[in-house]
Amino acid sequence: MNLNPHQLDQDGYDVRGFSHGLYIGGTWRQSSDGRLIDVVDPSSGAVIAAVPDATLEDATAAVEAAAKAARGWRETAPRKRSEILRRCFELMVERSETLAMLISLENGKALRDARGEVAYAAEFFRWNAEEAVRITGEFGTAPSGTNRIMVDYEPIGICVLITPWNFPAAMATRKIAPALAAGCTVILKPASETPLTAYALAALYSEAGVPAGVVNVLTTTNPGPLTSAMLADPRVRKLSFTGSTGVGRTLLAEAAKNVISCSMELGGNAPFVVFDDADLEAALDGAMIAKMRNAGEACTAANRLYVQSGIHDAFADGLRKRMAALRVGAGTNADTECGPMITKRAVDKIDRLVNDAVSRGAKVLCGGSTLEGEGFFYPPTVLADVPPDAAMAHEEIFGPVAPITRFEAEAEAIAHANDTEYGLAAYIYTRDVGRGMRVASRIEAGMIGLNRGLMSDPAAPFGGVKQSGLGREGGQHHGIAEFMEAKYIAVTF
Repeated sequence: MNLNPHQLDQDGYDVRGFSHGLYIGGTWRQSSDGRLIDVVDPSSGAVIAAVPDATLEDATAAVEAAAKAARGWRETAPRKRSEILRRCFELMVERSETLAMLISLENGKALRDARGEVAYAAEFFRWNAEEAVRITGEFGTAPSGTNRIMVDYEPIGICVLITPWNFPAAMATRKIAPALAAGCTVILKPASETPLTAYALAALYSEAGVPAGVVNVLTTTNPGPLTSAMLADPRVRKLSFTGSTGVGRTLLAEAAKNVISCSMELGGNAPFVVFDDADLEAALDGAMIAKMRNAGEACTAANRLYVQSGIHDAFADGLRKRMAALRVGAGTNADTECGPMITKRAVDKIDRLVNDAVSRGAKVLCGGSTLEGEGFFYPPTVLADVPPDAAMAHEEIFGPVAPITRFEAEAEAIAHANDTEYGLAAYIYTRDVGRGMRVASRIEAGMIGLNRGLMSDPAAPFGGVKQSGLGREGGQHHGIAEFMEAKYIAVTF
């Protein structure tokens, strides 16, 4: 089967031109039992495509393919790997509009956000193409003087990569690019809600020169047993997962059975703290980015907004006006600013959290109730006076809802920010640099946006603390190090 992103119809972006198959060992195939998974457009609820539902037999085949390709890719010169990764970047840039439209179609996100995701996703290939030729070892003398210490860095081995539906391109390339740069082969299991992007990119990797078996992609509605089977194979040495903390805990327990290295990017509950001395317009700009990127369906999304009393009313009114003015519609519409949620279940969760907050005294400034009609939509919503015992103060909203809580003193804001089991991201707005750095050092999070509503960057280490994960993705050396093992050699001259 041949899967080419150019087969998308330029008017309607019809996905029927795609050959949707499991991508194993450089070939496209159906699942061993012929079962399929429907792919739904969240804007309408209509089925737009179907992809194979992989079985245990298919998962075993994927591991075999990755193992067969492992030695050749491991021994490929770093410069050659670098050039292939660079070509992946170039092809993603060339096909950016097609890929963005595909993401909007299967994920529902606004086209402007999808375009941003494709650009961000492509950057992981450019960054890691540069890093592939800069993997160096270490050489020194033992303190006793008896020998020299040599440290070499080797590919960790076959990697199982599991990615979520909310960023179907970026979450995949953020894992695949450093793994390939390190010399590893991979098996990607994308979310069954958004598999089309993963398969389109698999075809692109092949076109860029990635050898057969180096990247394998399979979709399944039965992820637990398939993942367990792959992790039980002694040739698999790495698990990299992005998703919920609950699933992450289960996967960590499964990986522990075979002592497999794990990277976990898990849930978030990001505080967005605005002090009285903040630039109001800058804080509102940042809040709209931090809250409404991908309609709030992001692990780094501002989940709790804490605003100091002196600026609270002006901030709340400004946010209300901006949120209420957002255009809601299908992701593929050029003028849409807030697309649908991924499923009806997601809408129901958001509605439950809003109703709970209102029942506890929160005030609805705009939005606040589900929308009628087809598709899975929830309106941009601002709540004020959200109490600390509201469920949304402790659960990820994963939607376009901004809950605001007033605070008086700096210590109170820090206490609120840290009152969660999560520690992925946090945002701080203040004109006082000293205060900003002081608060940043006391907030328990792996990433801080100081007077910025966007922090993700391929050149920066992405990851959290506490129940938000283990390890880092991206950065000057952090991301690629996750896919390598250090080997110490004691040498006597």
